[in-house]
Formats: sequence, C-alpha cells, structure tokens
Amino acid sequence: MATASIPPTTEARDVFRELGYTVSDGGQEFVAERKWRRVLVTVLCMEDDNLDPYLADGGDAPRLRCFVTWLDRAGDLRDRLVSKKPPYDWAVIGIEADGKDFAVMEGAPGSP
Repeated sequence: MATASIPPTTEARDVFRELGYTVSDGGQEFVAERKWRRVLVTVLCMEDDNLDPYLADGGDAPRLRCFVTWLDRAGDLRDRLVSKKPPYDWAVIGIEADGKDFAVMEGAPGSP
C-alpha cells in the first residue's frame, strides 16, 4: 500500500517505461524521451507541494510537462494547474495506491 506522503517516484518511472519511454536518472524530477517527445516529469505527493517553482517556462526545459501524483489527488492537481495556467503543454498522471494502474488527465483546453 502506498504512503500518501511519499510521492510515487518509482511508480512514475515504471509508467513511462511501460509506455516505451527512456527515463533519465534523478529524484522527483526526470526526463522521459520517446521518438521526438521529450517530457519533463515532476512527481508530487500533493500534501504540501507548492506548484509555483514548477510553473516557470525555464530555458531549455522540455515544452512538454507531466505531473504525477497518487490517483486520489490527481483531480486536485489538475484543477490547481488549470487555475495557474502554466506556459507549456502539460498533463497529469494519477497512479493507483497499489502502483499497478494509472489514469492520464490532459491539460486544460486551450493551453499552449
């Protein structure tokens, strides 16, 4: 059983590998690459996570972003991102507590 205060970092890497991406080393933030796509993945637990550091469109960072959290917190994360209107294309992945299943929530309609 997953601990809600621990971000699903291992599970996030597993999801991207299952989807055919090559995953870089790193902690709660890593790059996943497949064909032409380069996605900056940020894993959050959503208890006290401040989104502000992740909202900037920094330099050579990938224009595709994916935020990963536990499934029961994914809707809240998506809503928070919609309200913040980040300057890049983004999606949210929610991972089941057992780490065996996940759901993808696309970014806001009309987002860059």
